[in-house]
Amino acid sequence: MASRFVVGIDLGTTNSTLAYVDTGVPEGQEPVPRTLPIPQVVQLGSVEERPLLPSFLYLPGPNELPAGSLKLPWAPNRDFAVGEFARNHGGLVPTRLVSSAKSWLCHAGIDRRVSVLPWKAPEGSRQVSPLEASTLFLKHLAEAWNHSIAGANPDNRLEVQDIILTVPASFDAVARELTVEAARAAGLENVTLLEEPQAAFYAWIDAQGEAWRKSVELGDAVLICDVGGGTTDLTLIAVAEEDGNLVLTRVAVGDHILLGGDNMDLALAHTMGQAFAAKGTKLDAGQQLMLWHSCRAAKEKLFAEPKLASAPVTVLGRGRSVIGGTLKGELVRAEMERVLVEGFFPECPRDAEPRRTRAAGLQELGLPYASDPAITKHLAHFLHRHAETLAERVGPRRGKKKVVAHPTAILFNGGVFKAPALQQRVVSVVNQWGEAAGAQAAKMLTGNDLDLAVARGAAYYGQVRRGKGVRIRGGAARSYYVGVETSLPAVPGAAPPIKALCVVPFGMEEGTEADVPGQEFGLVVGEPVDFRFLSSTVRRNDAVGTLVDDWEGQIDELPPLTTTLQSGKNEGQTVPVHLHSKVTEVGTLELSCHSRDRKQQWKLEFNVRERSE
Repeated sequence: MASRFVVGIDLGTTNSTLAYVDTGVPEGQEPVPRTLPIPQVVQLGSVEERPLLPSFLYLPGPNELPAGSLKLPWAPNRDFAVGEFARNHGGLVPTRLVSSAKSWLCHAGIDRRVSVLPWKAPEGSRQVSPLEASTLFLKHLAEAWNHSIAGANPDNRLEVQDIILTVPASFDAVARELTVEAARAAGLENVTLLEEPQAAFYAWIDAQGEAWRKSVELGDAVLICDVGGGTTDLTLIAVAEEDGNLVLTRVAVGDHILLGGDNMDLALAHTMGQAFAAKGTKLDAGQQLMLWHSCRAAKEKLFAEPKLASAPVTVLGRGRSVIGGTLKGELVRAEMERVLVEGFFPECPRDAEPRRTRAAGLQELGLPYASDPAITKHLAHFLHRHAETLAERVGPRRGKKKVVAHPTAILFNGGVFKAPALQQRVVSVVNQWGEAAGAQAAKMLTGNDLDLAVARGAAYYGQVRRGKGVRIRGGAARSYYVGVETSLPAVPGAAPPIKALCVVPFGMEEGTEADVPGQEFGLVVGEPVDFRFLSSTVRRNDAVGTLVDDWEGQIDELPPLTTTLQSGKNEGQTVPVHLHSKVTEVGTLELSCHSRDRKQQWKLEFNVRERSE
């Protein structure tokens, strides 16, 4: 039986939100997405509802805060804080504040199940893993729902509802499955993943109603430019026609770019730090962290109140007179927009490439931010890489004979774009590129709430899955491959070449599976081996079974899977197998290896670290 509620959750880098559709409304009423006000600690001993749950976790030290001051209606003995208080108070004590957990969750360079956050916390301090932090955010949403909506009715608890949980389109299979793992650890089992740019587009469709069909037309290519707290997420949706009706297809997604509001806050902190230094005050490392969080708060205040000319920035002083030594400054709107517009959205030619600096031999461990902060350059590179796809999938618009591989409409998403100057710069740059190519100016699609669109769009998509609403076709956002070692004779000093075997083609729908045709492959059982998985966002025409010899430059490696596949016999042997691939309902990938006689089967998940059964 279908659940009464369909719930959309945006697990964001900066804020998390929850929206839902109540399908149990009286007959004659149309169910619409609603947003859940989220109870949270806003001050010590004070709980209030807010539309957003800041994705911040504060882990106080022993006896730091009065007993019971972090209690919630459902957790009287809570000894940590999630939400507004965590964000605000943690900005003053950043070594106890977990932020950007979502960025850490997709960081392949660390073990995301190990307690490493807050990053660089003093030895002996409380720490959690990126997975645990994400779980705590989702658990808070679940507890808030059960307190506010479910009450004493077990059928209305969040655990038994259909949940659409959003992720960046650029998340790979590992990050997607870790997100699902966090949801399950929070008690949420009925989870389906949805790409955030698609959710934003669903929210736009819902807000427009039937008018959306007049806002876009046959041959349009909609660029969704989603810049959140941690990532820049780029997607193209093509508008085509089938049986006289408009159909929407997601035709391209960008690579994972760790570049967003966090980087902008750091840039503002750097600017303010120089201003303090010019007045004779040099900040230490701890004060720089405080300044970063204070600049974030000032930026958000200026975004929220367009009439303000400036917002205060404060940093606690050092020494005995902490209060007296508090440093105060002002983040001026004009200066903020200059830093953000020119630093992150500079004008550039349509063939621009992001700068790739040579890495130093030794690097400080941390998040692997994009080396070039110019989002417009990343956008130019994205459109250039997918120009062929645009030309193939986007036909002439009504009344136009010429096909130009260029976006015809832009939809913005992410809190960064609350600044109109940033939207205007992107539109201006994209239209400059279009003019140079002979394309018409791209129009801007409006009507979304930049904070709530993703959660609302996810709830709308939950209705689509039940046969109500407009569906965006898409499937797998990239093609996936498994590395196959060649059988060429060994060459001294050289590893055997690896070919890339396509096991999931671009666009393969969730819940579908396919036999990998062609030859058998040798599966090593009974001893530790590495399975190399790869993916591509540009090779869209590879069918299941395509074997690619020269793949570097178009196909990227994912973290390898090291495991030992057990067998009752043939230990340490190579077993002839046929391959079978599946994209699960939550959007993760499975590869099954069947023995020739079909009596044995080994299942591999692209993200699994331990042995598969």
